This record gives sequence, structure tokens and C-alpha cells, in this order.
Amino acid sequence: MAGTIHNRDSFLANIASSLGRERKEKVERPKWKFQPQHEVLKDATQDELVEVLREQCKNIHTDFIETSFADLVKTLSEKVDAYGGGPISLWNDERFDEFGLSKLIQETWPAENKEVNVWDPALGQKNIDDAEKANIGITFSDMTLAESGTVVLLSSKEKGRSVSLLPHKYIAIVPKSTIVPRITQAAQAISRKVQAGELAPSCINYITGPSNSADIEMNLVVGVHGPVKAAYIIVNDK
Repeated sequence: MAGTIHNRDSFLANIASSLGRERKEKVERPKWKFQPQHEVLKDATQDELVEVLREQCKNIHTDFIETSFADLVKTLSEKVDAYGGGPISLWNDERFDEFGLSKLIQETWPAENKEVNVWDPALGQKNIDDAEKANIGITFSDMTLAESGTVVLLSSKEKGRSVSLLPHKYIAIVPKSTIVPRITQAAQAISRKVQAGELAPSCINYITGPSNSADIEMNLVVGVHGPVKAAYIIVNDK
């Protein structure tokens, strides 16, 4: 349900008055003569974008794995084992079923004594507590930026941001069809959703590999304030 904006007119009028001008009823979007942001990788094929993403993952210390739709269960299982198993924190996302992962999550991992916690809005704080103690968080990427090696996650009540931020390691399942050149295309896609009347996500996360910082003497340290390792599993979904 869409929210309601209260006292908007008086708020905007007060700002205009403080600036010493009349309040503008409409703002025209500027049309810039040069828009270089649209030129980056604009003619790249999907396969070429995958290669750009592969190379960028080397720079951001992220494991890059390609797999087919048919081999996704095996690939994800192997990466989870390589990362040390559970506890595992997941979004409550229909794509896990669409990509054939339900049996793995509901039967195989529990049978292997891997604790699995799926985000449930009814559980409230427990979701965050489970994510904090998780060894691995797993989500799908809603959009994926080849240029920067960034996964874009659109949060909702079933898809809490803690799943990608609090576990010790993070795995993003990246459908090949979600890969776009750069943040320009992601911003346009989100804008189109809003203009079409869709409710904007409460939180949009842009995640570029594992957590890192170079605040101290410009020395890069990976794994500071979030997942210490990250992997992108690219799935050929076409």
C-alpha cells in the first residue's frame, strides 16, 4: 500500500520562502547535450557483458562462477561446502523454486545438518539474529552491473537486507539476463517502475563484492564490516 505525504505543500512553500523565491509548481527535467553515461558498453552483447563482469570480479576480490540452469544445484552445493556450510540465511524468494533449488534448501541441506533459515516477516527480529549468526547468506541479484561488478538487491518484507550484509560470506545468484552495462541502466529501470506506479522498494542495495575499506593510509583491507568473502554464480537462464 502506498504511503501518504503529509503537509507537503506547506513544507515546500516554506523552503521556497527561505530561498527568497516563489514556489515552483513544476520542474522540467534538463536535457543535456552530452550524456556520456549512455555510451559505456552500449553495444555490448550479453556474452561480452559477462566477460566484463568476470574481469571486474578479479578487481573486487569476488569469486566468479558460471553455470547452466541444469547444473545450478550442483554448483551452489559445491560453493556452500567450499565456504564451510551452514548456518545459511536466505530470502523468501520464489526464484529459488523457479531455478530448481527448493529440494536443496528444504531437504538436502537439512539432511546434511546444514541449518537453513528463510526470511519470514512474521518472525521479526529473529530474522536479523539468524542472519547475524549465519555463515553464508544467499540471495538472487535483481540487476547486475558489469562495469563495476555490482549486484543490485531490491528489498521487501520477504527479502531483508540483513541476508546480504550480516553473514560471514555471501553468495549472489546472478541470472545472466539481469546483467546490464552499468548503474545508468539500473537507475533507468527503477525509474520506469516508479513511473509505472509500482511501489518503490524500501531499500535498494548496491553490493560490490565482499566488504572492504582503504580508510587507513589507503591500504585495502577486505572483510571489514560485512561478508569477508563473496561469490557470484552466473546462471545462463536464456
